[in-house]
Amino acid sequence: MPVPATKLPKVGTTIFTVMSQLAAEHKAVNLGQGFPDFPVPQRLVEELDRAMREGHNQYPPMTGAAPLRQAIAGKALRCYGATVDADTEITVTSGATEAIFNAIHSVVREGEEVIVLDPAYDCYEPAIDLAGARAVHVALDPQTFAVDWARVQAAITPRTRLLMINSPHNPSGAMFSADDMRALADLLRGTDIFLISDEVYEHIVFDGRRHESVLRWPELRERAFVVSSFGKTYHCTGWKIGYAIAPPAMSAEFRKVHQYNTFASFAPAQHAFAAMIRDEPEHDEQLGAFYQAKRDRFREQLLGTRLKPLPVPGGYFQLVDYSAVSDLPDHEFVKWLTVEHGVAAIPLSPFYETPPAGQRLARLCFAKNEATLDAAIERLKKL
Repeated sequence: MPVPATKLPKVGTTIFTVMSQLAAEHKAVNLGQGFPDFPVPQRLVEELDRAMREGHNQYPPMTGAAPLRQAIAGKALRCYGATVDADTEITVTSGATEAIFNAIHSVVREGEEVIVLDPAYDCYEPAIDLAGARAVHVALDPQTFAVDWARVQAAITPRTRLLMINSPHNPSGAMFSADDMRALADLLRGTDIFLISDEVYEHIVFDGRRHESVLRWPELRERAFVVSSFGKTYHCTGWKIGYAIAPPAMSAEFRKVHQYNTFASFAPAQHAFAAMIRDEPEHDEQLGAFYQAKRDRFREQLLGTRLKPLPVPGGYFQLVDYSAVSDLPDHEFVKWLTVEHGVAAIPLSPFYETPPAGQRLARLCFAKNEATLDAAIERLKKL
């Protein structure tokens, strides 16, 4: 029997799968993998049921169901003042992960380079590798996770084809400011470098901050794939519906990859999301306040433990410094925490090419019921 030569020699089982399996084996409170443990909005369930009963059970258009694309265009205008063409600039995908894969493969060629900002979500580099390109890692500040734009500038070469950004940032929750967006525009002006903006946590922002979507910045938007999804916004990560917004010529290339990747995504859910966006815009408008209450309560509880919570401007993850508890490397610490203390977390080192020396940080997800978070805190107090 032939043995395949791996095309992804650096890839093993994702850390999220590893830690969720370990949590299940040891009956730990799972604050590792980033999924809510509370219900999706009832209206969304009703709309999904209605869509199936009304017959939306066959292939939708390859680019996405028209009502959903129109609703996304309306949301882009409502939220960011961006006029987006629903027919030529929006493509619905099977989650943001597919959208990121498609975007990379639509513009990146063998031998080219893609700049990623570490820590970076783990789906970025494998897609770059499969395109025959090379990921060039530029580290964010290890304390604040801010971008040093001079370091990004220094990483650009004649082979640089694409730059990837993520705000609100996973795993840190850091967010780009308007000054960051101006610096980014200055950096890319006069180049042929494309941009992917991963914005899946776009509505989970706190303390009166404004999400600086690339859609707000015309000079950036003309070279960008803006990627988002509905899983984080509507508490339904298992539905796996996302989308990319890009200029028509870029969308045309994106759709060539999408067409032979998944072709289309779950049709009834597309109609359900269209109805939610159209009829209940207050859901995404109120999402930041919903999660800010969870963040604030969880942070207050963490102050009663030996874990030090870092600032969280956006997203639904809380980084904690565990250096007062242990000197173990992060991947060993989270396994110890799961097995010995019954709380699963995610280490930061898998998000890096080269983790900062001595960094002692772990990621906890607070997109959970209060009972789940309370149970975790009771165990963490015993550290």
